[in-house]
Amino acid sequence: MELIEAIRRRRTTNGGFRPDPVREEHQRLLVEMAGRAPSQLNSQPWRFLVTERRETIEQVASISGASMTEAMSNGTFFQRYRRYFRFSAEEMATRRDGMLFDKLPAPLRPFTKQVFTPSGQKLMNRLRVPNTLGEENRKLVASSPMLLAVMLDRAEYRTGELSSFYSVFSMGAAMENLWLTTVELGLGIQFVSFPMEVPGQWERLAALFQVPEELELMAVYRIGYVPEEQRRPKIDWSSHERKQPSQYVFRDTCETPQQGWDTEV
Repeated sequence: MELIEAIRRRRTTNGGFRPDPVREEHQRLLVEMAGRAPSQLNSQPWRFLVTERRETIEQVASISGASMTEAMSNGTFFQRYRRYFRFSAEEMATRRDGMLFDKLPAPLRPFTKQVFTPSGQKLMNRLRVPNTLGEENRKLVASSPMLLAVMLDRAEYRTGELSSFYSVFSMGAAMENLWLTTVELGLGIQFVSFPMEVPGQWERLAALFQVPEELELMAVYRIGYVPEEQRRPKIDWSSHERKQPSQYVFRDTCETPQQGWDTEV
């Protein structure tokens, strides 16, 4: 039952962390739990880099903030992810996925009706909204006590081959183990994603971490202890942020949605 509750409490930490360094025994436990994930033929293709070096974290933060500013100002972010934006509580209640616009950063909310239009993009740029968001992102990443980089062994992660799928599948299992462990340790975790959105920026991170040719940088996460009041949030099981089983589970064939599972067990 403890595992079930850990899964139900799992969240992405969008806010700040406490300034406390992550205890070494917790760092070790995180990577041990990740390393216990299943992998094809026990290949264990994942590799991890842990850094608390302030200079490195500041550089990653600068790259992330600049990437967010560029992706927001040239419109690629909104065009790439427009299918995930919801503009009303009713739409959210029906779809139960994506992000309700009023939960986005405050500087974006006034542009709800214009965000996907050229005129709206120009107005946001003129008001320097992308710059504001980029600076907020930089500060957020910079406040992280620890970063975790995830890499795959290219001997296993061979693009275009079945081994590539197995490697990514195994990495996903490893990171889910790690993510659930953060819940039990009072830690928060968030994917540092914006450097992936802008050409060339991900390569800058790989160079910063001195990733060798035989490894592929796959993800970077910020990790730290969350404030006490956020550790065990009250869960609203009626939340519209997750699909109901009837929306993603089928019975016997894909023509028959599963019925009767939409209430909490």
